[in-house]
Amino acid sequence: MIRPQMNTIWILCLCGGLLSSCQKSAEQPQQPQKPAVEQPAAPAPVAVQPAPAQASQEKVAVAGEKAAGEELVPLNIKLPKPMFVGTPTNLAVQNLEKPLGHPRPPFLAPAGTKNVALKKPVTGSDEQPIIGELVMVVDGDKEAAEGSFVELGPNQQYVMIDLKGQFTIYAIMVWHYHKQAVVYHDVIVQVAVDPDFIANVKTVFNNDIDNTSGKGVGKDMGYVETSEGKLIDAKGVQGRYVRLYSRGNTANDLNHYIEVEVYGKAVL
Repeated sequence: MIRPQMNTIWILCLCGGLLSSCQKSAEQPQQPQKPAVEQPAAPAPVAVQPAPAQASQEKVAVAGEKAAGEELVPLNIKLPKPMFVGTPTNLAVQNLEKPLGHPRPPFLAPAGTKNVALKKPVTGSDEQPIIGELVMVVDGDKEAAEGSFVELGPNQQYVMIDLKGQFTIYAIMVWHYHKQAVVYHDVIVQVAVDPDFIANVKTVFNNDIDNTSGKGVGKDMGYVETSEGKLIDAKGVQGRYVRLYSRGNTANDLNHYIEVEVYGKAVL
């Protein structure tokens, strides 16, 4: 009589164990489904990636009412190869911007915007440069190799590009000299409709914090030269002539230009 009862108990325990095991097995596949549901929202880069483009789009839209209602597309800016890597040190420059640490986000401008400075006439304050010729400022060569830049005399100097027509300008790209990490002083960029820059002169960039160059106190920050160049938001300003000033750099008192690009559209 004892043995059958024990068999009955053993059978009940066995069935109970199997039932519990079956219940656990039935519940087991449901656990991985939680991360599967949350997975689409997990990758941070997907959420962060569109942000720079949107920021650029807002920047261009605010830049000038001329862009309102037009299709905005990224500027096709071809960059030269980098000549140095790493972060420069010991640059005693006030109001110096920090490196981004990543590639510059795209800059959006109205469809059809292009570099209107390529191969256009260039004049300047130093008509007999120490190295190179003024035409090299707009020859399309952005590399930092020997023979790719023009070197102007010491102290304040400027170059001026005649766009040979009236343009709405959305961005200006400047490469002074990116073979080494230097900062150029009193970088000032102005646009005007006359070559003498007497009336209706519009300043689109000025990092002269103490008015040493006599063009007014600038609020823009100094920056370290890199192969990315300096992208200046021209905010849809209109003009024919573009002047770019500088006053030496942290390595010496000379002034250099590798390339200048002016992105705009003809005024109809």
